[in-house]
Amino acid sequence: MWYRREEQAARVTYWYMMNGAQQIVGGLLAYLFTLISTGPLKSWQWLFLSYGIISVIFGVFVLVYMPDSPMRAKCFTEEDKRLMVERVRDNQTGLQNREFKREQVYDALTDPQTWCYAAIQLTTTLPTSGLGGFANIIISTNLKFSNLQTQLLAIVLGAYIIIVLLGSVWLVKKTNQNILVALGFVVPSFVGTILLLTVPNETFSQHVGLLIAYYITLSFWAAQTLGLSLLSRNVGGQTKKSIVLAINFIFWATGNAIGPQVFLSRDAPKYHIAFATHLGCYTLLVFVLVYFRWYLKKENRRRDDLAAAGVREARDANLTHAFEDLTDRENPNFRYMY
Repeated sequence: MWYRREEQAARVTYWYMMNGAQQIVGGLLAYLFTLISTGPLKSWQWLFLSYGIISVIFGVFVLVYMPDSPMRAKCFTEEDKRLMVERVRDNQTGLQNREFKREQVYDALTDPQTWCYAAIQLTTTLPTSGLGGFANIIISTNLKFSNLQTQLLAIVLGAYIIIVLLGSVWLVKKTNQNILVALGFVVPSFVGTILLLTVPNETFSQHVGLLIAYYITLSFWAAQTLGLSLLSRNVGGQTKKSIVLAINFIFWATGNAIGPQVFLSRDAPKYHIAFATHLGCYTLLVFVLVYFRWYLKKENRRRDDLAAAGVREARDANLTHAFEDLTDRENPNFRYMY
């Protein structure tokens, strides 16, 4: 409700880029705390204590100062608020509405969109959680770098994630193709994972090459962020959006819970089972994205046909239903972004 639809991909990605920034800051902090060998706390305890203090302080700041909608923002005049609301009229996803509508729950549960977003989360968080949770083990044990080198190499990983996410936003702005861009960023993940599975790790040049392969494996993060941004742009109705988001994060949590379990100690150091599972996730992700794009394109074509046939609601230039808390399927004037 703060940004127009064409602006939301960038905003969601900038927010998600903080994962990369955390890798950079976390890598530096981990390296510095590793140098601490005396004191009442161990180095890892200092590290997590620092994370916790920063999170609590920033959480209080957000709770106190961050308004949950333009209408509740005290820093704007009433005229500014009115202009901000009108600015996002063409989103047609409604504004803040606290009324719970059971019919929108049914709409959410029967909409193929809902389960496509859920599948995108599951197939991206499952590899992410494993690669993130076992990053230091993979780099130090499998790729044979020292502990201090591993902490510093996490900084490079964070920078690469930021570059990937910025690159995906730039391509979306240039091409206006969200799902095709997401598909493009899944390809390096296939390549990197296959290299990690097949290339021997005996010489220094192979160590470096496999480290690069590990980095490019994380390119699929772009698909995850673009999926989240599409959800914010393509789902109308406040109750429906809440249900879709809830399902989305249930699958997000499920993927994060399963991800580390496929890295088995008996499978070290190559972790064939884990990386083979990741290849399966990327394959399923490709099928989901291809189907999702076909479905959204088909829906837009159907609504365009209604408008061409003279159905008034499907060609409403004044967007009179924009703030009526209709779902995207109830509003024939709504068009999906893909």
